Amino acid sequence: MLPRCLWALLPLFSPVHGVFQKLYCSLSDSCDCDFKPDMRGLEWDLYRNVFGQHLAQDTVSQEVSAFLQMKSPERPLVLSLHGASGTGKTLVSSMLVSHLYGSGLDSAFVHHFVPTLHFPQAQRLLEYQRALKDWVQGNLTSCARSVFLFDEMENMPPGLMDVLEPFLGPFHVVYSTNYRKAIYVFISTVGAQAISKVALNARVKGRDREEIKLKELQDVIAQEAFSANNTGWSRSSLLAQKLVTVFVPFLPLTRVHVERCVGAQLALRGLGTRSDVVQAVGGALTYSPKHAHYFSTTGCKAVTAKINLFL
Repeated sequence: MLPRCLWALLPLFSPVHGVFQKLYCSLSDSCDCDFKPDMRGLEWDLYRNVFGQHLAQDTVSQEVSAFLQMKSPERPLVLSLHGASGTGKTLVSSMLVSHLYGSGLDSAFVHHFVPTLHFPQAQRLLEYQRALKDWVQGNLTSCARSVFLFDEMENMPPGLMDVLEPFLGPFHVVYSTNYRKAIYVFISTVGAQAISKVALNARVKGRDREEIKLKELQDVIAQEAFSANNTGWSRSSLLAQKLVTVFVPFLPLTRVHVERCVGAQLALRGLGTRSDVVQAVGGALTYSPKHAHYFSTTGCKAVTAKINLFL
């Protein structure tokens, strides 16, 4: 616990720098000490290690950077990542957290929820709602810069996310605490079908993949999420009240993108540019639609297992 005499000195240093910051952080467990945003690092990481996702790369880096530059934001940043399995949603969320907090996902101020682990029984909805509300409120009270990750939104009990509505709106003060500096990340496969349809139409019309614009996908993702029955998004008040800052679409990956994933995995193993393995894995995966084979049905998710088969 920080001594009372040192607490009295801290308002004189805003923010606390140099020696005072080191002294403060050596005596305090404040989240300010672990909050070390590196936006250039995030942007570079996204462009170097996320393949075929120009919309996600641009949107995440721009939205987070703009949000952190605001000293007094009107509302929290709410990013909703949508796309098929294996397209990079979990990877991007991990990169985001690792470039915000020095401890990354291990930080005490990053809270990761998985439905099968934290909310496995739909009949306990009221209990889960109370627990989630108390958890979010308590952690925001101790750290305004908290980050909340909600994985597999398609498996969340319907109605559970509605308890977050008071925390996400443009309120200056909620429950006597400023909650506007938090970041929420929702991860979901809901909307993947709509995203794939837009990508397929673009491909058929001969449009370059990078010509697909974010605005083409915002409404279709929101509509599909709202109407997705028996999911965490189903008829959610977060959607009805338009509390999501931006829907981040992850496009289906082509064979070229999958092979780049293979190359990256091989590089991590110190195996250089094994083009034979890259080609073999790329050819062993399944692609859709059946008549054209444009997009990988599993994205990069099956890459690691396939690499092991061809080494």
